[in-house]
Amino acid sequence: MKKNFLIVIPARYKSSRLLGKPLINILGIPMLVRTFKQCQKVTSSENIIVATDDKRISSLCIKNKIKYIMTSKKCLTGTDRVAEVAKKNKAKFYINVQGDEPLCNPNDLKKIINYSKRYPNKIFNGYTKIKEKKLFLSSNIPKVVFRKDGRLLYMSRAAIPTTKEKFFVQAWRQVCIYSFPYKALLAFAAKRKKTKLESIEDCELVRFLELGFDVQMISMSNKSIAVDTKQDLVKVKKKLQ
Repeated sequence: MKKNFLIVIPARYKSSRLLGKPLINILGIPMLVRTFKQCQKVTSSENIIVATDDKRISSLCIKNKIKYIMTSKKCLTGTDRVAEVAKKNKAKFYINVQGDEPLCNPNDLKKIINYSKRYPNKIFNGYTKIKEKKLFLSSNIPKVVFRKDGRLLYMSRAAIPTTKEKFFVQAWRQVCIYSFPYKALLAFAAKRKKTKLESIEDCELVRFLELGFDVQMISMSNKSIAVDTKQDLVKVKKKLQ
């Protein structure tokens, strides 16, 4: 029977900025397990699946009784991994929660699931306000600009929007929780290489824009911290303590 939705956690070992990210121990619990437990606060473990290409990560899943699926090492992005899961596990829509989101807010997850239930054919992504200039200037953080109705105009690791004098006035960052309908995922994965702007920006949602899809942005909390660097790890530990 087709599921209403699946939460998919893409987790790869060979992160360019922080090798072995999903296995990193955070106050006694591996990062991936923390992310899984946050998702578990919203739905049963039957609806959560890890997508990985590494046996060290699948071993961690077995040890912690987490469902997983082995995906190709050739996947270009986490969303390509989600598409591989979709081909083997049919659902109306798929929630992508990055494996490096150990503080993923369950209320944000509930919000995107509820929106997706109402509009199962739309692509959704979260955003929150940037309050520090340091975050605005960081190339590790994708910034988003969107229309009045919330449709994404563009996403970039560059400091956008900015003034002619390059001042920080007002900006928003992506929250790495996405929702994809089945058909949109298949169209995304049908591209065998990254699209032009996606490749330049290193932002996978840009591929959807280049393919002509709308991406609906929804407001979320600022509680999540994506772990891209050792400094991010320190922030997460401080917040947990």
